[in-house]
Amino acid sequence: PPPPPPPPPRLFFFMIRRPPRSSPLYSSAASDVYKRQIIKVTLEWNERGLQKTLKGLSFDDLHTRPNEHSNPIGWLIWHGTRVEDRTIADLSGNPQIWISNEWYLKFKRERDPLDRGFGHTDAQVSAFMCPSSEALAKYHDEVRIKTFTFLDSLSDQELSREVETDHGPNTVAQRLANLLNEMIIHGGQAAYVRGLLQGPNWSNI
Repeated sequence: PPPPPPPPPRLFFFMIRRPPRSSPLYSSAASDVYKRQIIKVTLEWNERGLQKTLKGLSFDDLHTRPNEHSNPIGWLIWHGTRVEDRTIADLSGNPQIWISNEWYLKFKRERDPLDRGFGHTDAQVSAFMCPSSEALAKYHDEVRIKTFTFLDSLSDQELSREVETDHGPNTVAQRLANLLNEMIIHGGQAAYVRGLLQGPNWSNI
């Protein structure tokens, strides 16, 4: 006779227990530490993705638009980096890398701290020129270093500090959450455009 069928697999369930409310995990100081860690780790992963997306791109690759109403890789990463540069400058009280390190000259743009791509028309996106993938990666690198330095310096109280924005008052934590959202969205868009240009195996480089 045929052998009996094997027994069904055993299922194991793991339950994460909520710590007691007396635990340090519920203290505001501890939660602020976790917020900073989450922000920094997310940006570290985002950094790897952006640098991989930029690696080896030609001048044409940077400026090729999937269609007349879509943004190219160079513009997408420049825009995200400009948003990060301005956000951290506003929160830290330090000048933007775009201005202080004269990146606007390297990109042949005006010395305008508000120049970051918001409201650009199709014609403006088409006219945008990025010097090279290496230059864009270097500008992004300098901004990200400044971002990490700022995050490391944040006190427990800083995340709840209220700051003025173009859209009304926010806390530092809300500004940083908006920044994460911006970088994740545009990093994904840039990687998607590279896939359209070079096929699904581009990430194996």
